[in-house]
Amino acid sequence: MKKIAIIGSGSWGTALGVCLARNGNEVKIWSFSEEEKRSINEERKCIFLPKANIPDNIICSSDFNEVLEGAEIILHVTPSKFVRSTLKQYKDLVKKDQLFIMCSKGFEAETNLTLDKVIEEELPDVRYGILSGPSHAEEVSIGIPTALVIASKDEELKEKVIEVFKSNIIRMYTSKDIKGVELGGALKNIIAFCAGIGVGLELGDNTFAALLTRGLVEIARLGTAMGGEEKTFYGLTGLGDLIVTCGSEHSRNRSAGVMIGKGFSIEETRKEIGMTIESVDNIDVAYELSKIYNVEMPIVHAVYDVLYNGLDPRVAVNNLMTRDLKEE
Repeated sequence: MKKIAIIGSGSWGTALGVCLARNGNEVKIWSFSEEEKRSINEERKCIFLPKANIPDNIICSSDFNEVLEGAEIILHVTPSKFVRSTLKQYKDLVKKDQLFIMCSKGFEAETNLTLDKVIEEELPDVRYGILSGPSHAEEVSIGIPTALVIASKDEELKEKVIEVFKSNIIRMYTSKDIKGVELGGALKNIIAFCAGIGVGLELGDNTFAALLTRGLVEIARLGTAMGGEEKTFYGLTGLGDLIVTCGSEHSRNRSAGVMIGKGFSIEETRKEIGMTIESVDNIDVAYELSKIYNVEMPIVHAVYDVLYNGLDPRVAVNNLMTRDLKEE
């Protein structure tokens, strides 16, 4: 049994907590929300995961000291846009012998940085890893078999993370490719948003297959230009995560895209989804990075124009379909 701290009481943070608690670990979850804290502690429920039961060895607190004290492993699980601001609130409490695992997916929009760089700036002495993979919180929390990847340069860290997670429900793989694992997880949300637009427009399976395949090409192009290994983008944290996020009704990114495809505004979409939509928060980042690294990303550019330049989604589809022809 190990003591685990989880920063973030949303669906993914709570789902990870449930898995770790079922394995016999002592789990403390930090929450900024009194409602979420009360629901977990008193009702043994997460408001975002109605089918999940919260084990008794999970405690939720709004006190960073209480959550972090004595923890051997810290999982950070907040929306990407809140990673740095939340880190700043508790970084002075993190000890050198505590392992730090980033479970958020996305970029820091103000700087275009990947989250590993945010960790290195705010916690320069910490031993850290990146947890990613095809995993809906709704399924993980009720024990549906799932494969994840822990990426780190630190071999001992990876062994310890595998130890606390391994079960007949969670299968853990390892990687040294931190950048590739992070970028696969961040960029797939954008393609999932586009997949949702296709659903909203009532396009078919042919379109869906083309979008996923060419979307993966764009992810790999930018990912390798930024230092990731090409093979990573065809594994669990690239192709695997892309499939699960594009094809499932659990996906907030896909659901948001459906609404845009049906003609709703982004403001209406945010209100309806009710939770952070990572794709919307990161489309402009991917657009800027494609220009910085001189990488061709027509799908990303098209959805950028839909969101920020008022381009009709059907016109965007037509523009993509009528681009100059070339060898695949």
